[in-house]
Amino acid sequence: MQNGHQLTGLVRSKEKSAELLKLGIGPVLGTLDDREVIIKAARSADAVVNAADSDHRGVAETFVSALQGTDKALLHTSGSSIVADYGAGEPSERVFDERIYEEGSTFTPVAELAARVAIDHLVLDAAKRQIRSAVICPCLIYGTGKGLHAESIQVPLLIATAKKGGVARYIGRGLNVWSNVFIDDVVDLFVLALEKAAAGSFFFAESGEASMKSIVEQISRAMGFEGRTQSWPLEEAVREWGSGMARFGLGSNCRVRGLRARQILGWQPSEQSLENYLKTISGSPH
Repeated sequence: MQNGHQLTGLVRSKEKSAELLKLGIGPVLGTLDDREVIIKAARSADAVVNAADSDHRGVAETFVSALQGTDKALLHTSGSSIVADYGAGEPSERVFDERIYEEGSTFTPVAELAARVAIDHLVLDAAKRQIRSAVICPCLIYGTGKGLHAESIQVPLLIATAKKGGVARYIGRGLNVWSNVFIDDVVDLFVLALEKAAAGSFFFAESGEASMKSIVEQISRAMGFEGRTQSWPLEEAVREWGSGMARFGLGSNCRVRGLRARQILGWQPSEQSLENYLKTISGSPH
């Protein structure tokens, strides 16, 4: 039980089922493509949270199909790279808030992220089908989670790369800026949205921002590299990290503001800043 809620979770194997049970979460065995399994689980639940895959349109469609006409909550997890650019380590002054999805907005994603934006719209439009749908859109997440996958993505990848090469790296000049948010604050926002969000709501989860160069410099110091860093050409980073991660996860600008999360839901992020968190890593990827 968490905040009075009893949880169930989708897992692919019996081994993972046992691990979920240890966390007090009831397992449902299946994959995101097991339509009938997901429909049955969704219809038996009071609310649904999709935190598995921002880019899996099929499961989003399945949830909408299962919940239409029920007025149940459907929280879908997106990712703030929907506003990412082709920065390649260069800075940008563009900052986005939740109005990007309002009628009349001129926001257009880069072509590679258009499919994710379309899924967000699918979930938001489900409000017209008697579903209390909302999209939660975190940015760079840091901290250690309490679920089966405790690590986030970007910071652990930068740490692993530094450990592998003996030096922390950023792309280009590293002046590109990403907004960030502490994992526990993300969890708090989901709980608030589950309890309060109106149908068709969109919320960014962010509580600060930093350039990639400054993040990498802090990682280098925390790992005992005496602040040694190295600029990486984008093409080299692509070979190591893959095109999507290099271009849009670590080389882009992704600056957002979670205004409505604060104003409408009363979300109050903690004082655990990314800078203070990075002082604690000591070479461990979290």
